[in-house]
Amino acid sequence: MSSSFVRGLKCRLCGQAYPISATNFCTEDFGPLEVDYDYEAIADSINRAKIELRPFNMWRYQEFLPLDGEPTVGRQVGGTPLIKADRLARELGVEQLWIKNDAVNFPTLSFKDRVVAVALSKARELGLTTVGCASTGNLANSVAANAAAVGLESYILVPADLERSKILGTSVYGAKVIGIKGTYDEVNRLCTQIAFKYGWGFVNINLRPFYAEGSKTFGFEMAEQLGWRAPQHVVCPMAGGSLIGKIHKAFYELHRTGLLADKPECKFYGAQATGCNPISAAVKNGWDAHRPVRRPHTIAKSLAIGDPADGYFAAKVIRETGGWAEDASDAEIAEAMALLGRTEGIFAETAGGVTVAVARKLIEQGRLPRHEEIVLCITGNGLKTQDAVADCLEEPVVIAPSLEEFSGLLTEESSTVLV
Repeated sequence: MSSSFVRGLKCRLCGQAYPISATNFCTEDFGPLEVDYDYEAIADSINRAKIELRPFNMWRYQEFLPLDGEPTVGRQVGGTPLIKADRLARELGVEQLWIKNDAVNFPTLSFKDRVVAVALSKARELGLTTVGCASTGNLANSVAANAAAVGLESYILVPADLERSKILGTSVYGAKVIGIKGTYDEVNRLCTQIAFKYGWGFVNINLRPFYAEGSKTFGFEMAEQLGWRAPQHVVCPMAGGSLIGKIHKAFYELHRTGLLADKPECKFYGAQATGCNPISAAVKNGWDAHRPVRRPHTIAKSLAIGDPADGYFAAKVIRETGGWAEDASDAEIAEAMALLGRTEGIFAETAGGVTVAVARKLIEQGRLPRHEEIVLCITGNGLKTQDAVADCLEEPVVIAPSLEEFSGLLTEESSTVLV
C-alpha cells in the first residue's frame, strides 16, 4: 500500500500506469517511469504554516515524496542555505545573485544525499536489504554513508579512473567498491544487469523513480527561502539531467497545490563541461535528442555522463522555459572554482565551477539578464576535487620565523599594489 498521496507509477512518455515496485521503465515503450501523485489530496492537507512548523530539512515537504510512512534513512538531510552572493554578483556584473549551496549537505557534502535518502527509505519499505549504484563519485559517497547508517549492505560500482578522494570517501563507510575499466555509461549498463539478476536495489536504476523525487526538495527549499516564490532564472549543472527537471517540477507542484501564489515563470539554464556536453550540444544545435559522448574527457568527473538518462527531458525543460545551455573548458572550470572561493568563501567541486563558468558565459552572451534575479545551483563540495583547482592557486610564500622578513613581505606586497 502506498501513501494516500501516491497513485502509483506512470510512464513519462505514454502515461501508462503501474503499481509501486522496484522498476524504472515502461513495458509498452521503454519510457522512464515517475511517481504519480494526487495533487488535490495534497492541496487539501498542506499549507505554508504547517510546513514552516516542521524542522528545516528535506522532509518538511514529505507530502510530495513517495514514501508510505516516515523516512528511515537520512532524516537530517537538506535544509541547506540560500546565500545572497553580492561579491560574486559584482564580479559577474549582475544585480541579484543567489547561491543554493548543497556543498554543505549532510552527511556527504552533496545534493546526492537528498536522492539517496528517498531511494534507500523506499528500498527498506520494499523489503530490500542490499543496495548499490553506478556513480561518478558523489552518489557513491552518499549511498555508502547512508546505507552504513542503517545497516544495509552496499555495492558501489565506479569508473576505475575516478578521483582517489571520492573512492576513499566511499570505502571508509565499509561499502564494497568496485572499479570498472570503462566509462560511466558502461558502469551503468553493468549495474542494470546486476540489479535485475540479483534483485538488489540500485538507486539510479530500478529505484530511480523514487530516487529522482528527492531532487525536488532542492527546488522546494529554494522557493520557500525566497519567500514562497520562484526565481526568474536558475543555472543548474547537468550530468544525468534529472536535477534541472526536478527543480522545475518542484515549482510546478508548489503552485498546483497553492503554496506558490503566482505561476512560476522561471527560465532554466543547463551547465556542462565541454569534454562531456551531450545536453548542451543538443540545445545549442537544435537537436530533438542528445547525441551520446562516447569518451568523456573533463576534470568535472561528477558530470561525465555521456548518455544521460534524462537528457531529452532536461533539454525540453530548457527550451520550454526560454532558457539556454552552455559548456565550459577545464581551464574555465578551475578558474571559476577559484573565483567562487575568493568572492563568497564557498569551495565547490568541479561541478560548481562548471555552473559559475557557464553563468559567466551566459551573462556575457546576453542570455542571462544582468538586471534580473539569478540562482546558481552548487551541488558538491570542493574538498572532493582539490587537485582540479591546484594549478590556479598561488603557492604559499615561505619565510623564516622573523618579524623583519614578514614586514618586508608586506612592503613588497604594497609595492606590487602601487605598481
